[in-house]
Amino acid sequence: MVETAAGGRPVVRYRSPVLDSARWAGFPFRGGDIVISTPPKCGTTWTQMICALLVHGTPGLPRPLNSMSPWLDVLYRDRDEVVASLEAQRHRRFVKSHTPLDGLPYDERVTYVCVGRDPRDVGLSTQHHMANMDPATVARIRARAAGEQAAAEVAEEVTRRVREAAEPGAAGFRRWVENRAPVTEAPASLRYTLHHLRTFWEARHLGNVVLLHYDDLKSDLAGNMRHLARRLGIAVPEERFPELVRAATFEAMRGNADQLVPEADMAVWRNTRDFFHRGSSGQWREVLAEPDLRRYAEVTAEFAGPDLVAWLHPAHPLPAAPTD
Repeated sequence: MVETAAGGRPVVRYRSPVLDSARWAGFPFRGGDIVISTPPKCGTTWTQMICALLVHGTPGLPRPLNSMSPWLDVLYRDRDEVVASLEAQRHRRFVKSHTPLDGLPYDERVTYVCVGRDPRDVGLSTQHHMANMDPATVARIRARAAGEQAAAEVAEEVTRRVREAAEPGAAGFRRWVENRAPVTEAPASLRYTLHHLRTFWEARHLGNVVLLHYDDLKSDLAGNMRHLARRLGIAVPEERFPELVRAATFEAMRGNADQLVPEADMAVWRNTRDFFHRGSSGQWREVLAEPDLRRYAEVTAEFAGPDLVAWLHPAHPLPAAPTD
């Protein structure tokens, strides 16, 4: 049977030095599976935690989040081992991905969850995220997975990408905005972020596609957790719900970083607590000048329709694109 993406279209392959969406090919889905697929720095770990709390119904999770909700796309780990670990799970499964919806095999029994965020905050959050990575460790574990023949080349490319994406401030943001690498190479870029979100935006009418907004989670975490529980068909005992919401707050997650941070067991982070750095919205106002914002608006209008642009920027709308 040939796998297709949502809408019956051929599955698109996304590849980078650390990610390959082809690892989803042939994945044995179960009815009720949840795929959490967000662009990087849009609330992936937050959404995984919320799903874990809803599925298990308790803040006392049985295992580290990384082992319960593995990142199937990533090339750090042996795919067969990841799939076997998921096959062994008896609870409802929720799997992490950074692959756009058109790169994932589509199964009507599966719920696909995505979170959008103001891309200006995504760009700046990416800088800190990459600066908190140890490039040498990331390159070493990725090169080891690639095998000796490709190890040096892979290590060099991983190191380059991490260092470029970690460039701080407005200069780094401009690099992120102007990065024109093909989206199928999964670059750290504005274009890739918008492309990923657009694949979900265009499929949001499907009953098993859920699109959340980072700012909504921040302003009304309880309400959005209830909404997601309804979409997933999970009934949460009312007396337990407040403690689940508390466990999903930024402060609680930061305090439990060693159990929640992805790949914490591989020592890729300089500081696991700093993985949960600020979790704020509007941080771009402290860094970006008017020319940066104008250029950002131009590129965003080029790669996203006006309805998606408006949804992504509810608090600080972008200026209308100039007309001839």
